[in-house]
Amino acid sequence: MKKQKNSFGVIFYLRKYKTANSGKAPIYARITVNGHRTDLSVKRSVLPANWNDLKGMAKGSREEILKLNNYLEEYRAGIVEAYQQLQLQKKLVTAELVKDKFTGEDLSEYTLCKLMDYHNTEEAEVLEKGTVKNYFTTQKYLKEFMWERFKTTDKYLSELSYKFITEFEFFLRKRKPEKGQRQLENNGIMKHLERFCKMINLAVRMEWIERNPFHAYRLKFEKVERQFLTKVELNRIENKQFDIFRLQLVQDLFIFSCYTGLAYRDVFNLMPEHLVEWSEGSFWLVSSRQKTSVAIKVPLLPKALAIIEKYKDHPQTVNSGKLLPPLSNQKLNSYLKEIADLCRITKPLTFHIARHTFATTIALTNKVPIETVSKLLSHTKLSTTQIYAKVIESKLGEDMDDLRLKLAKGA
Repeated sequence: MKKQKNSFGVIFYLRKYKTANSGKAPIYARITVNGHRTDLSVKRSVLPANWNDLKGMAKGSREEILKLNNYLEEYRAGIVEAYQQLQLQKKLVTAELVKDKFTGEDLSEYTLCKLMDYHNTEEAEVLEKGTVKNYFTTQKYLKEFMWERFKTTDKYLSELSYKFITEFEFFLRKRKPEKGQRQLENNGIMKHLERFCKMINLAVRMEWIERNPFHAYRLKFEKVERQFLTKVELNRIENKQFDIFRLQLVQDLFIFSCYTGLAYRDVFNLMPEHLVEWSEGSFWLVSSRQKTSVAIKVPLLPKALAIIEKYKDHPQTVNSGKLLPPLSNQKLNSYLKEIADLCRITKPLTFHIARHTFATTIALTNKVPIETVSKLLSHTKLSTTQIYAKVIESKLGEDMDDLRLKLAKGA
């Protein structure tokens, strides 16, 4: 079976109904592929009396006519070249596609700003609100960088290179923070580049870019010790009496996370049906992590169960249909700063520190096997949990004391 060939043609004609006061009519090119056509202006005009409709060109031998015809032939050659390039790419060629290829409209569809807008719109449904907000911040910094470095508001994806990425990194390192902001540190910069890389990977998957400029680039994160509360610091929060309800609530929610290891989003996704009586008098939380969809199976310690009991009939709990009263992450962390000050805790207290505290002070320090802790935290890799084990110096001392006793008994 023979492969069917495309029929293709380019002609020029006048749009006489658009004749200007000068008497000249604009010239248009008509591209036809397989019987379908599209028109575009060539940005030139001529008197109808000086136009040959049959040949689709100006008539006469004056210098201005010769220049016009030369221009039209070059214009035609450009359209033919666009058509041939599309054929070589083995694409389904249409008149509109040839037009877009010739005018560069096919490339304008694939710019960095359009990629960022597409990503942030499409991913808004599946990503956390805080994560989407971070992507918008990365987008803002990329726009600032393009204007400062290139005096442009956008770039074609095909223009991006390894140099573009390294210059963006340098821009972030030197960027002066706005009022109320802190200077970006290395890991913060790497997070912006990581998000940029993820957007470019999307463009590669969508076939909007042939070459990935991140191919030779390596993210350089610095190792940071996980912050957690010591037993003394946790006791200060647990034993502190607050007269203000919002601080009481945040205190309880924080302690709940300290004794379950659940992250913010997983705590506030809990519904009454997630509380399961595993055996008589033994209650578990059975759900799944929003971040990874990995199963959550956490036996409840008495202090965590007591907090659920305390708020089960609270109006905020009942109205929300949740297991605990809901509170935004922003407010939660803001009130935690107040609690930290009142409890004489100098560490930057955030709700996520509760998860770290569970892993370290509550579990590992009390000799819960690291494999068990990994399951309780719903980690998919044991190496993730081992990060917590590395920071507990007190546990190292206790383990060595146990070893000394065993060795002494053996002697």
